[in-house]
Amino acid sequence: MRYNARQFDLSGLKGISDATLEQHFKLYEGYVAQTNGLIAKLSDLNKNGGGVDEKRMPEYSELKRRLGFEYNGMVLHELYFGNLRKHGDRAPARGSPFREAIDASWHSYQRWEADFTCVGKMRGVGWAICLQDPSSGRLSNHWITLHEHGNVAGFLPVVVMDVWEHAFLLDYSPSQRGEYINAFFANVNWRVVDRRIESNAPHLRAA
Repeated sequence: MRYNARQFDLSGLKGISDATLEQHFKLYEGYVAQTNGLIAKLSDLNKNGGGVDEKRMPEYSELKRRLGFEYNGMVLHELYFGNLRKHGDRAPARGSPFREAIDASWHSYQRWEADFTCVGKMRGVGWAICLQDPSSGRLSNHWITLHEHGNVAGFLPVVVMDVWEHAFLLDYSPSQRGEYINAFFANVNWRVVDRRIESNAPHLRAA
């Protein structure tokens, strides 16, 4: 299966410059290209469908491990760009699907946002992601580093924030990550977040 870079119309965000976005899109397109290339190479190694020759297993193993980094990098960037929009609201509307899920899990949106912000301020580079447990519907916040490390198996991403420094370094210094996080919340597309909650519902009922 092949993947193509998506186009995201996000110019004019509050506190996240178009220059940052242009640079970020180029980095994302690199993940798409690497994912495409790795899938093609792995397919070629197993072109006869009978497994990989033992002599080429070291090459296969390294490519397969690298695919986890590139593939997750591609998907997480799509989720991140997808939950941003121009003229976003600072917080989700009361009674919205996400707000109801937050109230059930955290008792208040303010408590959830404070915890999500703390995750985003953790030292190091990575991602702050709100995940939904398919067995209970409960929302929890997680730190994901290197794209493929820290994801909880089977959990469903709802809100995704990139806190690698390339996401904000043109606009803020490394010590101003908190200001970038405030800018992120000013641009969240809560309609997309609500749709993610709604699309998770069949999985919750089946669990």
